Amino acid sequence: MKKHTSSEAILLLEDGTVYKGKSLGRIGTSGGELCFNTGMTGYQEIFTDPSYYGQMVVTTVSHVGNYGVQPEEVESGKVQISGLVCKDFSSFFSRKTAEGSLQEYFEKAGVVGICEIDTRSLVRHIRDKGAMNAIVSSEITDIEELRKMLSAVPSMDGLELSSHVSTPEVYDLKPEDVKFRVAVLDLGVKRNSLNNFMKRGCEVKVFPYNTSFEEMEKWNPDGYFISNGPGDPAATRDAVNSVKQILQKEKPMFGICMGHQILAQANGIATYKMHNGHRGLNHPVKNLLTGLCEITSQNHGFVVDAEQLKNHPEVEITHVNLNDNTVEGMRMRTKPAFSVQYHPESSPGPHDSTYLFDEFVDLLEQSKNKVQL
Repeated sequence: MKKHTSSEAILLLEDGTVYKGKSLGRIGTSGGELCFNTGMTGYQEIFTDPSYYGQMVVTTVSHVGNYGVQPEEVESGKVQISGLVCKDFSSFFSRKTAEGSLQEYFEKAGVVGICEIDTRSLVRHIRDKGAMNAIVSSEITDIEELRKMLSAVPSMDGLELSSHVSTPEVYDLKPEDVKFRVAVLDLGVKRNSLNNFMKRGCEVKVFPYNTSFEEMEKWNPDGYFISNGPGDPAATRDAVNSVKQILQKEKPMFGICMGHQILAQANGIATYKMHNGHRGLNHPVKNLLTGLCEITSQNHGFVVDAEQLKNHPEVEITHVNLNDNTVEGMRMRTKPAFSVQYHPESSPGPHDSTYLFDEFVDLLEQSKNKVQL
């Protein structure tokens, strides 16, 4: 394993704040929305999560890279983040099952990053000022030149990004014993979501983000899954239109993250960009139906408008965030559709919320029995 030689690197925030540190990954320049993740482990799953497309991740855990990488821990076909900011970056790894270092992984993926900066100071800064765009460079030292480049990085507000991460063509995954057929609208789906359906006897057919309801319905699925994904849900109009038609058909539907926000949009409920999103493996959520608390994995920068949801006659809140009381789950009162803002498929964890896949399978069973009757 070769030792990584760092060069000087600069991180420039859109409010003019500058951090200087050492380079990691590929030598180059990259920009995106700067956000922080509070998870203590699972960095490879974070970096390959399509919901992070267009974002530069700050890790609040001190050490990154020390257990290397392995193929089983990816959530998509490539690294999705636009850059990494961390305190201590390790080019060496100790896990015997790892197939390479994070440095080599980033070099192959073309990811630019910066380390050896005060991430505690940085996180406190963007926590107070709000999520903002930033640019990192290990090849340009001129701040004015970086400032000009940063001004060209688009705002996440109003940005449609699912088209960049969705599958370009339909594909099918089938378990040995097929009990149900689930059509997946891929807005940036994670592999572990598909694995959870397969474990429960569901054949999944994954469709591109802009697939019409009519096209998906030709497969005659028992239900629909609307996946997570990056960008502004209000800008993802094709998916909103498809969900409206699924609701009219009254087939079971389950949405997570972006899918949750798309379900809200389909019901005329607004979504908005948060001051800072929720990103990490340790967010407490209360299930209002059971009274139980779940520790959840989250990654979102937009949220459903709670007041509009409370006043909606067709939708009710099922889960709330115990840190800030934002909406974390909802369900239709008269249709077999529900959604959550967080990641029940969470990998590497926690696994408090996997029951939601069981609840969706129960809906599929009920719907199938009703049709047979």
